[in-house]
Amino acid sequence: MKNLSLILNIVLLVAVGVLFYLHFSSSKPAASSGVVTEAGDLQIAYINSDTVLKYYDYLKAQKVQLEEKQKKIEQEYRNRALGLQNEIAAYQRNVNSMTLGQVKATEEDLGKKQQNLQLYQQTLSQQLMEEEAKLNKELYDRITNFLKKYGTEKGLQVVLKYDPTSDVLFAGDALNISQDVINGLNTEYGQEKNGGVKADSSATK
Repeated sequence: MKNLSLILNIVLLVAVGVLFYLHFSSSKPAASSGVVTEAGDLQIAYINSDTVLKYYDYLKAQKVQLEEKQKKIEQEYRNRALGLQNEIAAYQRNVNSMTLGQVKATEEDLGKKQQNLQLYQQTLSQQLMEEEAKLNKELYDRITNFLKKYGTEKGLQVVLKYDPTSDVLFAGDALNISQDVINGLNTEYGQEKNGGVKADSSATK
């Protein structure tokens, strides 16, 4: 989980502005309608991604589940590691009373178990990475799909991500739709939890 917030911040909405740039360029006609959109007609808003992530109830719930899964996986690994440690300790206590054949066989067995433990650790790490990647993708889809609907309703052409890592150096508070987005996302998630239709995360970008 220690890389989750960084990963989420990196993937969240980085392509939103790019998706609309050519289509709404003041120097080129829009491909679908042939109408030139003047710079003064461009309707822009932004969200503070850190704020949205902090208060999005879906992410809170998913992080709890992921942390619980991580704790379970770590405990399983510790149990196996402790079991191997106990076997190694038992071998060290009894090695002087063992034959050369027994020593060789035991060391080979312990070596294989150590290799298997390392492979098991790698498998667990891969599982966690896949879970985080799945959550990142679901989160990205949910937020961008909501913004598409919100932008259509509000007449917006571009929604930017504004935080210390973004290229936006200044944006007036009047353009900040973070709270509206948080409220809308949480309303959708609440309806989903109460038996409503799940937010569409597979819509074509």
